[in-house]
Amino acid sequence: MNRNHVYVPESALAIFAHPDDVEFSCSGTLARWAKAGARVGYVPCTSGDVGIADPGMTRARAAEIREAEQREAARIVGAAEVVFLREPDGMVQATLELRRKLVREIRRFRPEVVICGDPTVVWVREDYINHPDHRAVATAAVDAIFPAAGQPNLFQELEDEGLKAFKPRKVYASSWDEANTWIGIDDTLDLKIEALRAHRSQMKNWDPAPRVTEWAALRAKGKEMTYAEGFRVVTLESDEEWEKHHGDVEGRNTPME
Repeated sequence: MNRNHVYVPESALAIFAHPDDVEFSCSGTLARWAKAGARVGYVPCTSGDVGIADPGMTRARAAEIREAEQREAARIVGAAEVVFLREPDGMVQATLELRRKLVREIRRFRPEVVICGDPTVVWVREDYINHPDHRAVATAAVDAIFPAAGQPNLFQELEDEGLKAFKPRKVYASSWDEANTWIGIDDTLDLKIEALRAHRSQMKNWDPAPRVTEWAALRAKGKEMTYAEGFRVVTLESDEEWEKHHGDVEGRNTPME
């Protein structure tokens, strides 16, 4: 299904493995939603502490640098908060404990939409295999979103923190080949690029603008937009059910540009 229509959720939480994953995958969409009034949050599961290979660099210092870069990138996008889970970079596993941590953040933030990776993606290109952290975090995120976050009898101890069960309305899995929804980022591509540039330790002398612009144009090809990000979208709560539990959903639907 090719859906070139987007609504603006009241809130959106992005769950990814590393600092800069959000910027590459979905920051144009999050910036668009934030500009329209959505409350946006980031949950990087690691601090990217093995992601700086400079001589003499320690993991502690790398984590400090990359967390600062991620906070600045999130500020550019318009995110309200960033929560680092500080899982071991390069060694993330989709454990029950990680699922519990993600359920905690979902119940605390109560997002209408959760954006994450696609856990089924392994063979990306002829010269790239999807990072194991990406796959592990995507699996843990999907399992936390459904059914765990919305099941009051799972992780009941979180109620002691005042965190009651909460079922997000939609899941947006960042996708290239399996997308069924494309969001136009014509007005926020510049913010996506600026946010990527905030990750100086990763960009180094590489300017992301040409390649990121090319990728966004390819995703938008054949659609009524110039630049886009693609997602595989699953709707867990119908409009009727969401309105019954959370109030009116009308008025936030906007045509795709």
